[in-house]
This record gives sequence, structure tokens and C-alpha cells, in this order.
Amino acid sequence: MRGSLQRRLLLAASLVLAGFLGLTGWALDEAFQASLEQAMRDRLLGMVYALLAAAEDDARGALRLPQLLPDPRFNQPGSGIFAEVTGADWRWRSASLLGSQMPLAAEEPPGRFAFRELRGDHNEELLAVSYGVVWELDDGGEQAYTFSVAESLESLHRQLADFRRTLWGWLGGMALVLLAAQLILMRWSLGPLRLVARELKQVQEGQAEALTASYPREIHPLTEGLNALLNHLRSRETRYRDSMQDLAHSLKTPLAVLQSAAEGEEGTERLAQVLKEQVGRMNVIVQHQLARAAGSGRSTLAQRVPLAPVLAKLQRSLDKVYAEAGRQVAIEVPESLAFQGDEADLMEVLGNVLDNAYKHAEGRVRVLAQRSESGKGMIGLSISIDDDGPGIPEELRERVLRRGERGDQNLPGQGLGLTLADEILRLYGGRLEIGRSDLGGARIGLYFP
Repeated sequence: MRGSLQRRLLLAASLVLAGFLGLTGWALDEAFQASLEQAMRDRLLGMVYALLAAAEDDARGALRLPQLLPDPRFNQPGSGIFAEVTGADWRWRSASLLGSQMPLAAEEPPGRFAFRELRGDHNEELLAVSYGVVWELDDGGEQAYTFSVAESLESLHRQLADFRRTLWGWLGGMALVLLAAQLILMRWSLGPLRLVARELKQVQEGQAEALTASYPREIHPLTEGLNALLNHLRSRETRYRDSMQDLAHSLKTPLAVLQSAAEGEEGTERLAQVLKEQVGRMNVIVQHQLARAAGSGRSTLAQRVPLAPVLAKLQRSLDKVYAEAGRQVAIEVPESLAFQGDEADLMEVLGNVLDNAYKHAEGRVRVLAQRSESGKGMIGLSISIDDDGPGIPEELRERVLRRGERGDQNLPGQGLGLTLADEILRLYGGRLEIGRSDLGGARIGLYFP
């Protein structure tokens, strides 16, 4: 699935932000509306109590209300605030209800009040409250009355509309500001990934060999892995080229023998024998070099290869080759240790180094393997191969790792064993170290990350 990572993140952030601000706006709107309605109810109850306070006794002790009330809105027709008091065969209405037939009162038991919504003469919405009281007469009797007050909801709706307009305006402005800030933060946060892409393009165009910028620790493993892969591919190409050079060099001798035989005066039988021998030798050389060039370092993501079985297989083979020498070999390798890579590479490295130890040892060879931890907290594999031979002088240790260089000219070989092992180790980001063994000979240390 292709697309812009920044666009996806921005879309996700926009949806979350819209949901959050939407819920916030809805909650604030509901709270403000409830507050307005409660304030209006409290105001209406206050008007009822003010109306009760304005009530007086007439000459017979019955309830009487003045024509003009202290609140001027009750005295102004169509003011939006109305009052009505009803009793048995008795009714009083405020001047604000002049010309209106709208009934406000709803009979309520004494001491009880109730709110209800009404429709006015012009179909406007009203909120009314009715409160039941008992008025004591002079003759000792009682009369029930209902005090009702109503107020137009137009003011409440207007305040609510103004609030909503302000609220959603501010929330919309905040959303735009937050989205802009989010976009800036995303571009800044995704900057290292864009830098990786630019550096990879430079590598593809041949302008750079590796990713060299300083990256955050979250993507540092990614860039380290890419650099390791690039190094692996370059080393593999170099290894293939070197193997082809080795192949050409190795074929010189058989070809020279064939040329000499062809130009000589040997008989047909002898020529056929030489031809067969040299062609067979050339075939072995070609198969070995091509397999090593194409098979080694095949993948940096290979399976884990148990170390102990590989060493056991190599020991059995070398014991046969050096059976007459009678080497004593001690291999101390935990069964749990494994190599992360290609088995052919492991066989090549261990085979060359072990063969070197067998060849130069006086009688003892020792192999030790363990897990090792680098300074960066990475777990690796450490293998040391010791012998009790003459060892490698310090001044020759660097030289024997060069292609074709040999430390001992008296023993057979082409001077490639340690060089090939070192090259393969470098493919994996490891190293080969030469030191002095406590057995008296050389110690070859192999370190795989």
C-alpha cells in the first residue's frame, strides 16, 4: 500500500482532533444550555416570590394585587414576562398580558410548583412556573390560589446562539492552529526518514558509499542495517572479483602443464594421462572457486546455524587429512551457541583457520567459543582457535592477512586461508585478530556481531 506517511498521519490526527473537539464542543454546549435553563428557572421562582410579596389583603381579607408591580416588565404589554394569579372564581393578570387570552395558570397543590413550556399568542415559546398557595381570610376561612409567571424563551435562544457561534468559532480556529502545528511537528519528526531517502538516492547515484548522517536512536538500527547491507553487497562484489582472480591464477599451472605436454614429445598414452589429470584438477578448481564466490555471504538475513555440529564435522575431516600427525584437539563449545548467517561462510572461516592450526601445531589444538557483549550492548559470537606451534610473530601478523602472503614458506599453501577468513568476517561486520596463545603458539580470534 503506497502513499504518503505524512498524509496518513495528518489524516489520523485530523480525525482524532475533530472527534475530540466535537465532543468538547457538544459537552460545553450542553453544559451552557443547562446553565441558562437553570438560571431562567431560578429567575422565574424569584418572580413568583416577588409576586407573593406584593400581594395584599383587601377590605374583606381576600387576596388583592396592585395594578402596577415593582418589576416594570410586568407593567409593559408584550414585554416577554407575564404574571397571572387565579383562585376560585377569581383571576388577576399583569398589564403585560393586556390583549392576550393566553392562559398561564395551571392549578397546583399548595406548596408545590411546576414548570411547563407554553406557546404564546404569536406562537412564541414560553417557560412558565405555577405555584400553589393557601390564603387565610379574615373570617378564618382559607382560599387556594395559583401564582403563575412566564417568560419568553427568545432571550435564552439568543444567548445560546451567540454562545454556540463563539464556541464553534474558537474551536474551529483552535483546530486549524493545532493542525498547522501538527503538520509542522510531523515534517520535523519525519525529517530523518526524508534524510535517509536522500542519502539512499545518493548511494544509488554513486555519490556516496554509505549513510553518514547522525540519526535518532529510533531509526539508528535501520540505518546501521542498511549500511551493513551496502557493505555486504560491496564486499561480496569484491569477493567475487577476487575469486575470479584466484580462479585465473589457479588455472595458470594446469594450463602450463597442458601446454608443455602438447609441445613435448610424449606419447599419446602419456599425453592422455596428463590431459585427464590436469582437466580434473581444473574442474575441481573451477567448482571450488565458483561455489565460494557465489555461495559465500549469500544473505545477511540467514538462519541460525548451530556451531557445535559444524566444528565436529570439520574436526572429523581434518583428523583424516592430518591422521599421521596425530593432533590432540579440544573443542569447548556450548550446545546453545549459534551463528547468524550462511553455513557456507561459517565452514569457510572455521575450515581455513582450523586447517592453519592443524598445519602449524606441534600436537595440540584448542577451540573455545562463547557469547560476547560489545560496548554498545550487542550480543555477538567469539571463537578462539589456539595451537602449540611456533606462533605468528607480531611483525608478520598484519602481513599474513594480505592476499598471497605466507608466514612460513616451508609449508605448502597459497597464503589465502587467513585472508579468506578475514574477508568473510568483514562481510558480517566482524573481525579477525591474531595473538599469542597460552599453549605457546598462535591464537586466532574470530568475532561475529
